[in-house]
Amino acid sequence: MSDHSKIEWTDATWNPVRGCTKISPGCKHCYAETFAERFRGVPNHPYSQGFDLRLVPEKLAEPLRWKSPKTIFVNSMSDLFHADVPDDYIVAVARVMALASWHTFQVLTKRSERMRELLTGKLAFAAGLPHIWWGVSVEDRRYGVPRIQHLREAPARVRFLSVEPLLEDLGRLDLSGLHWVIVGGESGAGARPMAPEWVTSIRDQCVEAKVAFFFKQWGGTRKSVTGRVLEGRTYDALPYRVVTPAPPEAQRLKMLAQAEAFSKTWEQRVRSNGRSGWERDEPRVP
Repeated sequence: MSDHSKIEWTDATWNPVRGCTKISPGCKHCYAETFAERFRGVPNHPYSQGFDLRLVPEKLAEPLRWKSPKTIFVNSMSDLFHADVPDDYIVAVARVMALASWHTFQVLTKRSERMRELLTGKLAFAAGLPHIWWGVSVEDRRYGVPRIQHLREAPARVRFLSVEPLLEDLGRLDLSGLHWVIVGGESGAGARPMAPEWVTSIRDQCVEAKVAFFFKQWGGTRKSVTGRVLEGRTYDALPYRVVTPAPPEAQRLKMLAQAEAFSKTWEQRVRSNGRSGWERDEPRVP
């Protein structure tokens, strides 16, 4: 977990899962995979297994150790709703988020149908909490745009889109029921270009629908040079955030002990069963 994230729209990252697999064109130049694979085979490194998916239950309780309120991007190096992550482990992650109500959690997925399924079932206890924001990635019309409807069908209190990397003109979007839209271009080696008119179209639709709009970056091979100014200004809007003070120290430590207990249970299960002890098929797109 990093308490000083370089991601423009969050304060910190928390990764109780590491690794992922590609399922749509937005995954082609995955920054997380590029980072993780640098350390494959390095003894005792958190990413010694590269970008292979694995549960990290020893990280489960970490948000409860942070006393000051933060905005936390959940699984910046994975996808919580990956098919190989057991339902019960996702529930454990959500229970920590529910306990740590002084933070704001941002959960982002490309597995939108599974998120919808769980938010209407095993995660119903967390769906309506104002400090947990649920979002989907949208990169194109074929794979990304259908996720918006899945998100809208989920009983989430706060819904958001991460339109990054934006790979084409998305056309007219239905933004009803959404609270926040982030837009950004792809960055790094081989970055695919993003046309300005694609961005301004989404911005104008957000203004019309009264949805908070955040422009993250133009991207490209040198994103620090291209920056994040759109038509002469930056866009940094966020949804309304409910800020709750941290509980008294004795109460926080009690919650921490509770979370550490089920963290140890999962550590034992992972040691016994390998990566997750449960897998199911999922479509993979190069």
